[in-house]
Amino acid sequence: MARAGSVPYLLGTAFYRLAYVEFGNPAAPAVVCVHGLTRNGRDFDPLAMRLAEHFHVICPDLPGRGKSDWLPSGALYQPPTYVAALAHLLAAINKPVAWVGTSLGGICGMMTAAAGNSPITALVLNDIGPHIPKAALARIRDYMSEAPQNFQTMAALEAHLRVIHAPFGALSDAQWHYLARISARSVLDAAGGSAYALHYDPKIIEPIVGNTPADVDLWPVFEMIKAPTLVIRGASSDLLTTDTFELMQAGGAKGLVVGDAGHAPALMDELTIGEITTFLQHST
Repeated sequence: MARAGSVPYLLGTAFYRLAYVEFGNPAAPAVVCVHGLTRNGRDFDPLAMRLAEHFHVICPDLPGRGKSDWLPSGALYQPPTYVAALAHLLAAINKPVAWVGTSLGGICGMMTAAAGNSPITALVLNDIGPHIPKAALARIRDYMSEAPQNFQTMAALEAHLRVIHAPFGALSDAQWHYLARISARSVLDAAGGSAYALHYDPKIIEPIVGNTPADVDLWPVFEMIKAPTLVIRGASSDLLTTDTFELMQAGGAKGLVVGDAGHAPALMDELTIGEITTFLQHST
């Protein structure tokens, strides 16, 4: 069963709270699972429950998402902020960890794994690599900019997720219902009635819309990583290109393609969960 917790982290002149859920035996080897841009740590529940048979699994909500504190300025929602918050979590865990990162969570993982004396012993990168095309960033900017602020019903919120997250793969109705439930927070609409909003601070989009998309080059960071790496690619992904995927494998990473997904595979299917579990068991 999931257990909720949090750690404080210092950012600027104030402390904030980073929330997480954890699974498994705290004495077991640790795995940290970090979600994508608009998601939260509960995305990993199916994977975490399987990994918990062998590992202590910790799934944080990045700042401004889920149950973690929102930040006072949208300009703070940048990878260095996330890495700083996650470093406090790693200090609290205080032992070597494997890292599973989807998209933004994988960027944070690469930055953390490349650091000197990093505690990361193995790295799983879900549809993210050291080259990010500007066209994919523009697509993400556009769908976030156009997302409705409120949804009158949970069904409307779920319908929205089914469109924008269609690249997650061939999910069942039960899985879409689950994703809608963990993606929603209760709010009041303009008339004071009950409504739902997506479970993140709307200000997280500000650094994205405030800059013209440009290709991102993290190869110097990636080349500093010494931990065994598994890179997962959605077969139709526009964010992790075939060229980048092949170059990562040429550099020593193990590769896995999820055939019915784009950016980014949901990591809810038995095959992908099994591959991640086997990789981590053999790498930690």
